Amino acid sequence: MPRFIVLLLPMLALAGCATAPGQPVAAQPDEAAINALYETIDSSVRTYEDALDALRTDDHKRARSDMDLAVSELAQAGSVCAETPGCEPQRFMAAYANLLTLRSDVLTGAAEGFVEVEQLPESESMILADIPAAARSVNLLNGEDLRDIIALNGPVNAALHDWLTWMRPNLIDAWENYQYMRHLMWPVYEKAGLPEALLFGILAKESGGRVHAVSRAGAAGPLQFMPHTGSRFGLRRDNGFDQRFDPALSTQANVAYLNERFAELNNNLELALAAYNGGEGRVLRLTRRAPRASFWSAEIRAQLPRETQDYVPYVLAAAWLFLHPEDYGLEFPQLDTQPASIALAAPMTLGELSVCLGQAGSRAGWFRTLRNLNPRYEPFDRLPPGTEVALPAALMQTYDAQCVDAEPAQLAALLHESRDDRRPASRIYTVRQGDTLSTIVARNGCPSIQALARENNIGAPRYLIRPGQQLTLTGCRG
Repeated sequence: MPRFIVLLLPMLALAGCATAPGQPVAAQPDEAAINALYETIDSSVRTYEDALDALRTDDHKRARSDMDLAVSELAQAGSVCAETPGCEPQRFMAAYANLLTLRSDVLTGAAEGFVEVEQLPESESMILADIPAAARSVNLLNGEDLRDIIALNGPVNAALHDWLTWMRPNLIDAWENYQYMRHLMWPVYEKAGLPEALLFGILAKESGGRVHAVSRAGAAGPLQFMPHTGSRFGLRRDNGFDQRFDPALSTQANVAYLNERFAELNNNLELALAAYNGGEGRVLRLTRRAPRASFWSAEIRAQLPRETQDYVPYVLAAAWLFLHPEDYGLEFPQLDTQPASIALAAPMTLGELSVCLGQAGSRAGWFRTLRNLNPRYEPFDRLPPGTEVALPAALMQTYDAQCVDAEPAQLAALLHESRDDRRPASRIYTVRQGDTLSTIVARNGCPSIQALARENNIGAPRYLIRPGQQLTLTGCRG
């Protein structure tokens, strides 16, 4: 069992018993201490990502050291969290699972399947400006226009500034990604009586409309659900597919989550958004302490993590721009987004399909759109003939002309095959009597004993192997 799990599971058990009948009432949560623990998640994952970069460049000693450090820091903070009232140990478990996924993707060369959600540089954020602490009751009713809800106060205006300056390309990308997925997501909001602008605001801030976005903390999908929260709202594993990546299903979960928050937070939009980002337990505790306070007050906003303090005005500002682009000189591109599907005439990956389709009608090509519309398919796995692939209807003729027995399709196949050339070759070796890792490395020209041990999950320092055991040899010359 991984060391992180060994350290954290007993604390999770203790945390689960903390509210048993007869136990003393828990102390009031220390929000500052909880926020500091959660910040450890980001710092640990950054350390781990640096280690993976070292692994890519064969700096294995540094990689191993940094990985151990990151896991140790995460485990220690997770153990403290489990004993801290109001802290959620599940966040640390999810972050650890994310570390394992990141490591697996680097070792298998499949890292293209994930798109890291960008964090806003602190030096560029203007959202933390002071505002009057006046309370404001905001009701979100089915079908109510957000124009009557969003107040253009200091933080929202600052967020408008950011969206219209250094974040404008992100906003345009989010708009385009959303437009191609709109037929999958908007009907869910429309049925629930929620404004489309709110959906766009959340999508723009959470993932930029990248279906396979994954955050450092392990939140995933276009609307960024943590594993345990997603599972609560029906997003589970379906034959190995993580349903958080499904645009329609994640939108259904988003609606269910928001409606649950509206019910317990007096239909307050800002508080519901704060709970979506910062955790409903935390926001509910703050509102119970200050039941008349608005999100913008010192009793609420100042007690939340900086990320959440920024998150709410960014979502509201993106929603406002969705409604009023012309007032700000913002031009969202006009796109032909009518949905369609094709049955593949020959084996092809989504990557090959994006190459042979070219760039006509798209600023950046079609790879992201194809990924978003076909989230269950791995982008570089060949799909068999007859597979239904969703795509914009405007591309159907291009597919027939360029992707079926045509030169662009042949070029796409050639480029796809070249991807294997950049990865070290692997083969299976069966351990023989008298073999040691040292003799196998020397005889087969492998990079190092440590690399071979890591590849095959063989523990240091003894590196024990047995006759008949099968080892994967990667990057070996012999």
